[in-house]
Amino acid sequence: MADRGTSGSASPDDWPAHPDPILALNLMGSFDWDLDTGHFHMDARAYEVFDIRPEEYDGNPESLSRSVPPMEGRRLDTIVAQAMKDGSENYGAYFRIRTREGTLRWTHTQGYIRRDATGRPRRVIGIVRDATDELREARARTEQAARDEASRRQSNVVQITTAALAHARTVQDVIDVLEDTHGVTHLGAASLVMGLVEAGRIRMVAAGPEDSYVPGTRVTRLDTKYPMNEVVRTLVPHFIESPEEFAESYPLLWPHITDLKITSAAYLPLIVQARPIGAMGLLYNDRRGFTAEDRNVILALGSSIAQSLQRAMFYEEEKDLAEGLQQAMLPRSIPSVPGADIAVRYRAASIGGSLGRDIGGDWYDLIPLPGGRVGAVIGDVQGHDTHAAAVMGQLRIVLKAYASEGHTPSTVMARASVFLHELDTDRFATCLYAEADLSTGVVQVVRAGHIDPLIRETDGDCRRVTVEGGLPLGLSAEFGSLEYPVSTVELDPGQTLLLCTDGLIEEPGADLDDGMRTLKELISAGPEDVDDLADRLIDVAEERGGDDDVALLLLRRRSPSAEQPGGRLQQHVALGDPEALTEARHMIRAAVRAWGGNRRADEIELVADELITNALMHTEGSAIVTMRVLTGPDRRLRVEVEDSSSALPRRREAGESGVSGRGLLLVDRLADVWGVEARGGGKCVWCEFNVPGHAT
Repeated sequence: MADRGTSGSASPDDWPAHPDPILALNLMGSFDWDLDTGHFHMDARAYEVFDIRPEEYDGNPESLSRSVPPMEGRRLDTIVAQAMKDGSENYGAYFRIRTREGTLRWTHTQGYIRRDATGRPRRVIGIVRDATDELREARARTEQAARDEASRRQSNVVQITTAALAHARTVQDVIDVLEDTHGVTHLGAASLVMGLVEAGRIRMVAAGPEDSYVPGTRVTRLDTKYPMNEVVRTLVPHFIESPEEFAESYPLLWPHITDLKITSAAYLPLIVQARPIGAMGLLYNDRRGFTAEDRNVILALGSSIAQSLQRAMFYEEEKDLAEGLQQAMLPRSIPSVPGADIAVRYRAASIGGSLGRDIGGDWYDLIPLPGGRVGAVIGDVQGHDTHAAAVMGQLRIVLKAYASEGHTPSTVMARASVFLHELDTDRFATCLYAEADLSTGVVQVVRAGHIDPLIRETDGDCRRVTVEGGLPLGLSAEFGSLEYPVSTVELDPGQTLLLCTDGLIEEPGADLDDGMRTLKELISAGPEDVDDLADRLIDVAEERGGDDDVALLLLRRRSPSAEQPGGRLQQHVALGDPEALTEARHMIRAAVRAWGGNRRADEIELVADELITNALMHTEGSAIVTMRVLTGPDRRLRVEVEDSSSALPRRREAGESGVSGRGLLLVDRLADVWGVEARGGGKCVWCEFNVPGHAT
């Protein structure tokens, strides 16, 4: 064995080895273990690490068992044996020793294995040191890293939840965000509860998971001894840090939630503008207590939820108001029309972002008119807000009033345009008005900047009807262009007239022509029944979405009764042609006899003669006289006298000795119903008489 003071390096087989003094300066002890003899030599610092005295140690590793607990010794032996077996040159391990006072402290050892030429282990030279402070610091760093990670994760959850809440429009949207798997449960909460303040009570609106609902808590008074009720009353958050505290503070609630294994809970008042709108509870089963950082994160989350709930409540209030306004503006019901099947639908727009923008100015209407006629209206006021709905309601009412007064379709549209222009609004509207005579199938159409109507044939084919039109309502009055040309189309029995707003045609990324082609294909392939077809079209619009509302009106002309076929006779009467006038009178008399109107023959002939005379006297032109028999629930005879003047007849009071002014008074008294229609550049005065049975 070489002396410590000799110069030169020691041979590899010298024993015991002399560790470098630097080890002592680093508080490390050394050891030299001779595997052949089993002798385990330690220096003075190593004795201190193992907390034993030199006289207590005989050089046998077994003597260290007093300081090294058996389990730690076995684990350390396994590590060293494995290193020797697999040819490793060194090993390292942390293990615990028991001090004289009986406490455990961590120790670290690192050994270098010396082998002979055959690879057999001969010696192990290494160090031991006290690792208690090192591991304590490492554990502290690990715990701090875990806290940092938990804080980061919680902050991320708050950020993610807040971002998701920004898109929540309704209270249910807020609840869905909170109950989502990516929501607040990532904060570690085992259960979530939330209630809203309503009329001095708290109504539970969310409780998850489903099996966590407590009977009797759906609606509770504010003075009930429950944590949510308490935080609403006090406006102060309550952090419950142990089961014992929970049981003591809320004995009414605790027995019902023991199955949830709750260890702590956080209850927050949801406050907006110093007013509580509800409360939220987060219940945990894996933690006791809350750090200051935990509380700050939870409070931030509660503030975000409260703001989102307030926005959702405002949105729902405004939406309810807007929808109520729009429903009040639209027709409450559609009247049944003899001779036609009618279907109407409305779909609100789906516009994200601004509150209360789920409604618009689209509308439909069906107006029963004299003589078995009906007026069908479709329109769209500019904008998607309550103002558009209010303008729509006013415009619908006045347009219906003008039509019911008996004005021609072009006059109805012109007057509606003037009305809209005189309103205190900058909105304009597109509109299409179709006036249909279901007994003849004649449909007169006027269009104000609106899309054309469509007709579905009896075989399912669909075609677009090109209608000459004028400017949108409001604009035509502003620019002094109130002319609305009248187009006439024939609607045969079994054919369906379709009126719609552009929300049914417009598709994202496609032009109107493509949308019209798609719509025609849908109509052609759709069911024959008008209600089923309307449902199909509105379902497609719903699936497609879009930022415009949709109004739709379908009118299908029924086939006439086979038992009472109709008829039609017509006579042209020229001015100054008495023979033609006589022939017209003979035609009327023959038609009345043939169609079973003998009981009213005198009335019909007198009224018809008066209408023909008025046309010849006041228009200075010819007249066309038409007789029709109309079938349906009531059998009627219809007399039409058409002339080339657009001047409307006026009923006047005649003097005592006057012979003029009694004509229309006579028509009004004798006919069951009468009216005036626009026909091209002129007009048609018509009247009808009920004739319940055939002549005998």
